Amino acid sequence: MPHSRRRLRGACIAGVATGLLLTGAGGAHGALKPPPPPAPSPSGSAPVAPKDAAPAAKDSVPTAPKGPLPAVPKDSVPAVGAYLDYGPEGIARMADLSHWLGGAELRVGHTYLPGDVWSNIEGQPDFLSPWAKWRRAKPDRMFVLNVPMQEHNEDNLSDDEVRDLIGQGARGDFDDHYRKLATRLVRLGVPDTVIVLGWEMNGTTYTQRCGPDPQGWKTYWNRIVTAMRSVPGQKFKFDFTPNRGPDDIPWTQCYPGDRTVDIVGMDSYDQPPGDTFEDQVKGPYGLQAQVDFATAHKKQISYPEWGLYRNGDDTDYMRGMLAWFDAHRPLYQTITDYCPHGVWQCDENPDASKIFRTAVSQETEQEPGTEPSTEPSTEPKPTGPEPTEPEPMGGKRWCVRIDLGKWANPWFKPRKICWTLPKD
Repeated sequence: MPHSRRRLRGACIAGVATGLLLTGAGGAHGALKPPPPPAPSPSGSAPVAPKDAAPAAKDSVPTAPKGPLPAVPKDSVPAVGAYLDYGPEGIARMADLSHWLGGAELRVGHTYLPGDVWSNIEGQPDFLSPWAKWRRAKPDRMFVLNVPMQEHNEDNLSDDEVRDLIGQGARGDFDDHYRKLATRLVRLGVPDTVIVLGWEMNGTTYTQRCGPDPQGWKTYWNRIVTAMRSVPGQKFKFDFTPNRGPDDIPWTQCYPGDRTVDIVGMDSYDQPPGDTFEDQVKGPYGLQAQVDFATAHKKQISYPEWGLYRNGDDTDYMRGMLAWFDAHRPLYQTITDYCPHGVWQCDENPDASKIFRTAVSQETEQEPGTEPSTEPSTEPKPTGPEPTEPEPMGGKRWCVRIDLGKWANPWFKPRKICWTLPKD
């Protein structure tokens, strides 16, 4: 499943650079097609399902969970976002992506702490401050922060080295780093941050992986959560997010327990295991298994990383994922928006991008055969009924836009109601 994007190698320098905050990033708002973030795509091949693999789901695609997911009303709309860059550029690009989507609001800001050294995993204030400022600007926004469980997180350490580090973490050797991170998040005014801790732990890419010592890893996870929750004022939610599929170890073997997990997430790119989207749903430790597991444990679900990959411009995958979100109402979903996975910053996926844009966009009517403009409009939007050309019978046709509000517009496109007045 998806592996290293090498997002933050050398990010100790990048973290200092974010001291520019948004003054330098503001200029990106006019660039509607900026270059993609400097992060390579995931790698890996389809793993073989272990003997104890979860049975494949038999339901149709998409299916509803056996029971309602907790704390997510049926009429709720998942919070939508995208990973666009780990620094201030990622914040600036959200405004441009929103414009490309016809004004659809991106409620999720998603970034990753550097996994190079502990001082960066503690969350340098100049790295976190721009994201905290964005989050505080509106009360309904959500800040999602991927937090490594080890330094040298992408340095290809051996299983023996990883096993030793897990043991140190389980003993509490690293607790203080996470108390410092929690304290900084609270002081920056983002005590409700969603912490995606030790993501993709069932794979082989990261030093934070679970496989060399699952029991020790679970103990270590619980120590981190306990340390962060010990900080006064915190309201963190902890997101347990494996790769889809069995990968190196079934992700259920890494689950640390209901007491320290708030959300059961999944990173699910369009690649094996599974040749089709239906396979991705029904396969061992796939999307249906995630939903069933979360329901059984009374947890919300999320999709911090998803996007196109080995199957190219795959419209079936895009339609399937969007239908899955609509059916299962995750707490949030954030697409990885750079090539080869993305829809806005990647021109390699034009057909899937159109599907994503149509589903999320607030834009309504277009001339046949044309694409919506990507340039900012200077025309004021009408606020009431406006006449059009006379109908053949001589009457005038009037239309009024029905605005469904900021919660529904991104998913249920506003409509116009029109009527024709009788001829004088």
